[in-house]
Amino acid sequence: MALYAIIRLRGIPDTPYDVQYTLRLLRLVRRFHCILYPDTPDIRGMLLKVKDWVTWGEIEKEVLVELLRRRGRVVGNRPLTEEFIKKRLGFQGFDDFADALLSHKVLYHKLEEKGVKPVFRLHPPKGGFKGSIKKPFGAGGELGYRGPAINELLLRMI
Repeated sequence: MALYAIIRLRGIPDTPYDVQYTLRLLRLVRRFHCILYPDTPDIRGMLLKVKDWVTWGEIEKEVLVELLRRRGRVVGNRPLTEEFIKKRLGFQGFDDFADALLSHKVLYHKLEEKGVKPVFRLHPPKGGFKGSIKKPFGAGGELGYRGPAINELLLRMI
């Protein structure tokens, strides 16, 4: 079972109500928000519903550590730090925490009660998008499933 990084690329205008509702369930309420979910049949069905508004793929450990270190936030809009991870979550550091997330021992979106914000707010990608933001990834665009290529996009957006 993989850990998906899901990024919303398109905004609110002309979004059908059912797609908007599914995006809200995924906690992707704004452009360039990212969330981490395990690959389950429920999430896969939701992703197929919103495939024309988001892109997703399997995140690698190095990119996950960088995402947590640079874009992770706790309540009060403070950065996620090593001390917070050691005291509140009980892990040795970012690497240990990333291993637990990738092995699904901990679900990132369930850590909200411990004070960790589930959504990562990203920048637009450095160097811009490579293709059209309204076409699928396989057809030279940016939307939909992109597999391991999500890591390159995430590094440009962190």
